[in-house]
Amino acid sequence: MMLSRVADSMFWMSRYIERAENIARFLDVNAFLHLDLGDTVEEQWDPLIAVTGDEDMFRERYGKATRDSVSKFLMFDDEYPNSIMSCLAGARENARIIREYISTAMWNEINKFYLMVQDAPREMSSEATSQFCEEVRLGAQLFVGVTDGTFSHGEGWHFARMGRLLERADKTSRILDVRYYLLLPTVSDVGTPLDIVQWSALLRCASALNMYRAQHGRISPSRIAEFLLLDADFPRAVRHCCDVADRSLRFITGTPAGTFRNNAEKRLGRLRAELDYTAIDDVFNEGFHAVIDRLQLRLNEVGEAIVENLLAPQKILQSQSQSQSQGSWHRRPMEQPE
Repeated sequence: MMLSRVADSMFWMSRYIERAENIARFLDVNAFLHLDLGDTVEEQWDPLIAVTGDEDMFRERYGKATRDSVSKFLMFDDEYPNSIMSCLAGARENARIIREYISTAMWNEINKFYLMVQDAPREMSSEATSQFCEEVRLGAQLFVGVTDGTFSHGEGWHFARMGRLLERADKTSRILDVRYYLLLPTVSDVGTPLDIVQWSALLRCASALNMYRAQHGRISPSRIAEFLLLDADFPRAVRHCCDVADRSLRFITGTPAGTFRNNAEKRLGRLRAELDYTAIDDVFNEGFHAVIDRLQLRLNEVGEAIVENLLAPQKILQSQSQSQSQGSWHRRPMEQPE
């Protein structure tokens, strides 16, 4: 078993990189819609704050959600722990702590990625914002590729993959939730070019448009929800992320499939079973928002159990417990314990 501090840094380094990429994806949806539709549709920035779960912090510091205020908050605010800048700083710091354990190529890429974001201009047009988000996505994907190609696929690699996929599952569920409940069109807009463009933008956000069209053809909100939640093969679908994260967890612990020896395996196995035996009609019959809310809660419970069972000393657990009692923990992105 590798040192817990190394495993902890691998897990969080990977989560932070994935989180930065997903924030860029959220921003790029709005930038894409504005560039594609121009003045025919009003820019909507409140949903991007809602997807983070950090509305109170944003309102206290910035007030009204505008393109400039939301972009600054999500991209460069170093006092906001989930901004792209803060995530890259956290990822780089975790990489620095374990520099002797990771490959030189990994360190070089994460360092270049961090410096690229740090040197970016703080004021951007819609076009520049879209380009910046594309560079962030590419930087994150390049880091994952370098990690896969230059780092031994042992326990450390599996901790990194597990962290990345749990983060990805959470963010995929959040963007779907916000699209359904804050960007729903009026009845007269359903099926119109505007509606199709908005749903296409959501698929673009998940790099899913081409794979979705190959499998399902025309744009359908229920099919999009099914594809991003329950597809077993698409890499950004929640079910696929949970399946692969479970494989990494069991590689680390050595526990056979179908059994469990700790809460992390129990919680992730239970979540996988629920996703395996859920149909999209079940989701809508229960209520889409209620299902997503429970899914996010369970994903965070899995993350907490991984920290408790595999990564952190007791003092960190006590700190987490205090944080959990102070607010709506399950609706917030999971942050690394101090």
